[in-house]
Amino acid sequence: MRIHRLIRALVLASLLLALSAASFAGVFISVGIAPPPIPVYTQPMCPGEGYMWTPGYWAWGDDGYYWVPGTWVMAPEPGLLWTPGYWGWSGGAYLFNAGYWGPHVGWYGGINYGFGYGGRGYEGGEWRGRNFYYNRSVNNVNATNITNVYNKRVVVNNNTHVSYNGGTGGVRMQPNATERQYQNEHHVEATQAQSQHFSEAAHNPQLLAKNNGGKPAIAATARPSDFKSAVPARAAGGRVAPATLNANAKNMPAPKANAAAGAGSRGGAANAGTRGGANVPKPPSATGATHGNTAATTSHNVPKPPSASERTSGRSNTAAGTHNAPAPRAETTSRNAPAAHTSAPPRSAPPQRSAPERSAPAHSAPAPHASAPQHSAPAHSAPPKEEKPKR
Repeated sequence: MRIHRLIRALVLASLLLALSAASFAGVFISVGIAPPPIPVYTQPMCPGEGYMWTPGYWAWGDDGYYWVPGTWVMAPEPGLLWTPGYWGWSGGAYLFNAGYWGPHVGWYGGINYGFGYGGRGYEGGEWRGRNFYYNRSVNNVNATNITNVYNKRVVVNNNTHVSYNGGTGGVRMQPNATERQYQNEHHVEATQAQSQHFSEAAHNPQLLAKNNGGKPAIAATARPSDFKSAVPARAAGGRVAPATLNANAKNMPAPKANAAAGAGSRGGAANAGTRGGANVPKPPSATGATHGNTAATTSHNVPKPPSASERTSGRSNTAAGTHNAPAPRAETTSRNAPAAHTSAPPRSAPPQRSAPERSAPAHSAPAPHASAPQHSAPAHSAPPKEEKPKR
């Protein structure tokens, strides 16, 4: 019995390690159902120097996909750029790889988020010393208030609004050698302002795909969590399948073990495990349940995020800490023993492993061992049943 438990524990540990390695606790799983297309919206004006654009994305929670609005945020420190998170198909599931800050913009699935994020790299601006210069050809910047600007024409080869890589209908791109190199750089997780923005999005019913049909009324904000002065989406990015709108944590199939293990393979979520420490907790429930991790990053809930009333969701939306080891098989203390002689004290039968307990036919003659596991003589009671581990 102990050997069986040890094997189960090792298998579970391997699965949890695979989930964590897929993107350092920033992976949320949605089996078989792709996220909606990215909605069409206008970027709000940059509120001031030093603010960086972080594009919106679909996250996953207990109530299904919900939109995390794009927003302007302050970089954690000069010189850092934001690499957006992305959904990628791998091993039978859609995995969300959380975004992160780093010295370069790395691989984000080839997704065209717009505003300088056309699928590869970032052409919305650049650091020059401790000052960030904005490319006005793709950013909404008031040159009167912000003088660190330039104009550079940007050509986007991916003009779709598809929000995931691989799978059926997803983006067909793989990271190049430079992007793979950037994945191994030192990375910084989402800021506190970003995490708060993510959390509030997860609890806003307007942002649920099932309520907005893929066209959220809060598509982007000028500052994190500023939902009152938000920019609405002009249109959905394309047709949204009813199955996508109705998907939630209760009606989704259980995640497959090979989905997590395949996250680092060459596929939709190519090299997800080499990106860096983007630690985004699992997204909480969008109905107002208690917020857990993305990021969760939601949270950022992978898309969190992301799903999280602890997925998260949990994350269908499964955070590594939410897996329970399967309960061991019930074990009976003993089989019914034959009636004992009245002249000798009754002896307890040794515990034996058996199939699930079945009722035995009653004996006509009274005996100390007429029923199991309890004996009529309290002094010689059988060993108590081994309790099942609590979930």
